[in-house]
Amino acid sequence: MNILFYLMPKNKVDFLYSDFTIRQTLEKMKGKRYSMLPIIDRESGKYVRSIMEGDILYYLTVNRLSFEELEKRNLSDIPSSRVIKAVGVTCQVQALYDTIYEQNFVPVIDDEGIFIGIVTRRQVMIDLIQAKTEAK
Repeated sequence: MNILFYLMPKNKVDFLYSDFTIRQTLEKMKGKRYSMLPIIDRESGKYVRSIMEGDILYYLTVNRLSFEELEKRNLSDIPSSRVIKAVGVTCQVQALYDTIYEQNFVPVIDDEGIFIGIVTRRQVMIDLIQAKTEAK
């Protein structure tokens, strides 16, 4: 099986650009209540990393930023507490399963590192449950 079977393409994925301010990031995450989003480089389209709301909250409490400062500080100022691994489009399905076990979603990149979408743990679980049900 090909991992593209599970892929939610980039045009259906919410993500952040690496040049977003902290305020833009908070607004995007708050709007749909995301706890984590991938970050993409606006110019190259490459996957940079993912950021969790906890990373932002920790950064805000440690630095005690005013609302005005949120518009001046960049998302890239916030360190990530956890590395969210991306997989290549040619990744074997078992390697995808191993990665999705540890993460809520897995960013998928092409051979040049360009972000093309994500695979969600939910979608993998639905597929595995359906396959098990059909096997009975």
